[in-house]
Amino acid sequence: MSFLKRIYNGPLESHSLEGPGGDNHGPTEGEVESHLQVDYYGDFRLTEAIRPSYQLDVVPQQGYRRDTYTDQKTDVEVPLLIAAASAEFVFDLFMDLLDPLGPLVDMVLETSHLSDAGEHADMYRDHIDLPVLKSTLWDYEELLTHDGCSGIAVLNPAAKLEVQFDEHKLLFIYGESPQQFEEILESHGVQHDPQLRFLTESDHIHSSSDEFRDQFDIFRCRTGAGS
Repeated sequence: MSFLKRIYNGPLESHSLEGPGGDNHGPTEGEVESHLQVDYYGDFRLTEAIRPSYQLDVVPQQGYRRDTYTDQKTDVEVPLLIAAASAEFVFDLFMDLLDPLGPLVDMVLETSHLSDAGEHADMYRDHIDLPVLKSTLWDYEELLTHDGCSGIAVLNPAAKLEVQFDEHKLLFIYGESPQQFEEILESHGVQHDPQLRFLTESDHIHSSSDEFRDQFDIFRCRTGAGS
């Protein structure tokens, strides 16, 4: 990982460098570095985009959970699936999840390369042929999979469906008919677990690089996304 972008849910000095079990002495610099180099937790492989904090409040694992998103403006509740998949195939899974959206979609790119902690900028592109978009996305698989400051959402407003592959490399699927998406998740070996917790629910560390920032700018221009 080229550099660590930021820590969520608490400052580094008060949370992320404590040892497991609240050891106030904290780990050494070498122990922290070793922790950040861990790719696998069991059979689950992390992307380079994100790491759990040293105390491992949440151990990364594969699976999906059913949830509900509530629109703050209308109070309308929308079914939501949240999924984590191993790095070897998470991008393939994301691409397969786009197919139910239909032939014409909108896109939102998300970046926090030049933002303060916890903030990001959104860039939009409407009315893209899905096959054309998918062809472009394949060219930026490494960026979208391994950059902790880049994310993307693809949506069909008419069908009220959205698939998001966010900065944490989690998949968020919004829509009134989640069954078709559950079938795709399970076909990739991502199983339902109602007790599953995700890295976003604990302290965690994002990673990025100047090279990824430059790639994102090229990607944004190629797709025609703007603010």
